[in-house]
Amino acid sequence: MARDPRYDVLFEPVQIGPVTAKNRFYQVPHCNGMGRSYPSSMAEMRRIKAEGGWGVVTTEEVEIHPSGDHSPWMGGRLWEDRDIPVLARMCDATHQYGALAGCELNHAGVMAANRYSRDIPLAPSHTPIALPDPVQARAMDLSDIRLLRQWHRAAALRAKQAGFDIIYVYAGHQLSTISHFLSPYRNRRSDAYGGCLENRARLLREILEDTRDAVGDTCAVAIRLSVDELMGQDGISSDSDGRALVEMLAEVPDLWDVNISGWENDSATSRFKASGYQESYIHWVKSVTTKPVVGVGRYTSPDAMVSLVKGGVLDFIGAARPSIADPFLPNKINEGRVEDIRECIGCNICVSGDNTYVPIRCTQNPTMGEEWRKGWHPEQIAKATSDASVLIIGAGPSGLEAARALGQRGYAVTLADRATQLGGRLLGERRLPGLAEWGRVIEHRTWQVSQMSNVDVFLESDMTAQSVREFDADHVVLATGAKWTRDGIGRENPRGISIEDGARILTPNDIMAGQRPNGPIVIFDDDHFYMGGLMAELLRQEGCDVTFVTPSAHVSEWTYQTLEQHRIQARLMKMGVKIFLSHNLAQVGAQSVTITCGYTDAKTTITAHAALMVTMRSPRETLYQGLTKTGPPSLTRIGDCLAPGTIAAAVYAGHRYARELGEDVPDVPFRRELPKLAPVN
Repeated sequence: MARDPRYDVLFEPVQIGPVTAKNRFYQVPHCNGMGRSYPSSMAEMRRIKAEGGWGVVTTEEVEIHPSGDHSPWMGGRLWEDRDIPVLARMCDATHQYGALAGCELNHAGVMAANRYSRDIPLAPSHTPIALPDPVQARAMDLSDIRLLRQWHRAAALRAKQAGFDIIYVYAGHQLSTISHFLSPYRNRRSDAYGGCLENRARLLREILEDTRDAVGDTCAVAIRLSVDELMGQDGISSDSDGRALVEMLAEVPDLWDVNISGWENDSATSRFKASGYQESYIHWVKSVTTKPVVGVGRYTSPDAMVSLVKGGVLDFIGAARPSIADPFLPNKINEGRVEDIRECIGCNICVSGDNTYVPIRCTQNPTMGEEWRKGWHPEQIAKATSDASVLIIGAGPSGLEAARALGQRGYAVTLADRATQLGGRLLGERRLPGLAEWGRVIEHRTWQVSQMSNVDVFLESDMTAQSVREFDADHVVLATGAKWTRDGIGRENPRGISIEDGARILTPNDIMAGQRPNGPIVIFDDDHFYMGGLMAELLRQEGCDVTFVTPSAHVSEWTYQTLEQHRIQARLMKMGVKIFLSHNLAQVGAQSVTITCGYTDAKTTITAHAALMVTMRSPRETLYQGLTKTGPPSLTRIGDCLAPGTIAAAVYAGHRYARELGEDVPDVPFRRELPKLAPVN
């Protein structure tokens, strides 16, 4: 198919100093949990982006010196010349498809505990570091500032030697020493590097000039700047210091990469921020510089992208998460296949990989992070090894992805579900507050399956063991999902909770099906992800008297990994939800519940007409148990009906089944990047 001419502007080349990007699609720096520790995985992931049509592909943060050591986070590293080959591999891979390679150099200052290097952290002023480690940073003197400039210059030269086309000076997200000098929030100096904005920006200007002097003959020099720290007068704001700073340095860099700070704001989840929410903070940047500008906003619509370019807001459409969900987004627009784009859902499962020190993963794109390890390509898959038929029962995230990928391979697939719609657990979850975009998981796969003549879909089909046997498929896949349990069994209470006769117990499944309490309700969250907080938000929104109880010290604790815990807890507090942290649910009665303090065992009785258990989910196993003795020779469970987990895990399970069907799979089903032993002295 031909490209829609409305989108021609997105494929215009753009000059960035001495280099030219082939189009306006710009993968901005993003972490990936691979970096220096898994360089082959990192390089192949970036290569796939270039193959998918991105005009610029950049690294994550790349450390320039041991005094800015991010360990155990697995970012990039250019401490010395021996680090060059790791990043050179990424450059070579990116250049295969005509993309420019960018390198985001960084010294993390108070954001690094230097757990590996054991160096003392550096900062504009004496201060404890921003992490909870019992570590304090020392104030940099003028000799330290000169050293920092030398380290950055040396790293820029190494980046140039590695083959990068764009060298970043990173001053964003409050994650760099340069940004700490810029911000009045952290800079308490009274010398030439503190006080007024011009003084606070002195280090940034010097490093920009150092970088241009070192590499500017062949490499573009970019600045990544947070024009608003969302801290009011305590920090930089876009209508005062942020704008003044851009005006002051307008023509110094070759490119402006602008956003807001910190990371939890720049990469806010779709539950709290809509696509394009940063535009109001950065829309003015192009009016004060002649240099190209890139910005982000989780853009997936080409119409929105065109509007930004033609409206004079951006020269480049920046993307981190949309490029993760669909590395081939640019090519699909170019080829007139907009409907095939896997749109980012803004869930931040990608961020959770980096925060837990493992390779990146994605709810929408199960191949993310597996490009080198398993050889999985987001758009290509091996052809079927036989003419075998496959019956999949359950059309939730796992079953739908299995059907889609098996259909792509060429297998004859039948997908059956007892519901009236495709979607499984997402039929209810996508209707919860803020989760509408999560429905894209189903919409994308429903569309893809609808285009496949070898995939048949049957709704309102409640399959039994007998009907499965009568169907006589060569392979049967059960993707029947799971349901929330009522007994309270979970992490804190592996033997359950005492429940008196007459007590009303509800689950998230009941709430999503329309049931409601007839009085005050206690929600017990022993799951710690999004569901408990969403149940509280929904019921309080409807006027219920809600008490939230959790054994954790924080509401929805695991959402720290997705950068939204603070927003969830703040929202519940503002809504008037009563919150008991570090408390267990001891007993549920007909008109009250009893909770106990996790530290003192002190008991508290709360009036409640119902208790909502968010503790664990139980796989739906009835059909599996009916098939185990006399069922088909090839019977497999995938997704939540095997072991309940995240939606991302369910999609991955469906995709993995489809990839591995008919293939020889080793005991360790992925390649490992093993360390090379150093010589013994």
